[in-house]
Amino acid sequence: MTAVPDAAGPRPAATRRRAVTVLTAIAVVTVLADLGTKHLALQMLEDREPVRLLGGAVYLTLIRNSGAAFSLGSDYTWVFPTVTIVVVGWIGWLALRLRSVPWAISLGLVLGGALGNMVDRLFRAPGPFLGHVIDMVSVFDPRGQVFPIFNLADSALVCGVLFAIFLEFTGRQRDGTRISAREATGGTAGKGGDKSVEPEPEPAAAADPARPVARTER
Repeated sequence: MTAVPDAAGPRPAATRRRAVTVLTAIAVVTVLADLGTKHLALQMLEDREPVRLLGGAVYLTLIRNSGAAFSLGSDYTWVFPTVTIVVVGWIGWLALRLRSVPWAISLGLVLGGALGNMVDRLFRAPGPFLGHVIDMVSVFDPRGQVFPIFNLADSALVCGVLFAIFLEFTGRQRDGTRISAREATGGTAGKGGDKSVEPEPEPAAAADPARPVARTER
């Protein structure tokens, strides 16, 4: 399998700087937007009935979540910031080799979403590593009975992961190279793999010396 660059572009150092800048900017914007929406939710939705939007497709309702989706793991709140620290370290390690702007967008969304919820875990009541996450968006039900109530950080995480899956299936690599769609989805044939080489056309048939040559009668 041979990866080839998408197109001629800047030198690797400049490409890496651009990708890391995009990653950092998206992560910062995501964290700030998440903190802003949580602040507004605390100011406007505290001690209030759910706000119905879009004919009941969306509700704004304030909850403090000590666990994950559907309040799973509420007795092990400290696990979530620990996992987030591991994810942040992993993304930092990937950034050392990052050359792709699409991958920078994906990882920036994941990083921003993870950090947004980590701020809640560290700085909200009841204490560090035990803080409850502020959630406020519910779909199709005011109490989260259809789908877990979520926040902007959760949305960024999901979008980042889905975008990463799309990039993998389309053959885009984190170092800025790209492989064919067949190779990206694991389509190989035979021991050496399918290199997607077009078959060469057969040469024109040459004269067979053993075949008698027809002579025209005069």
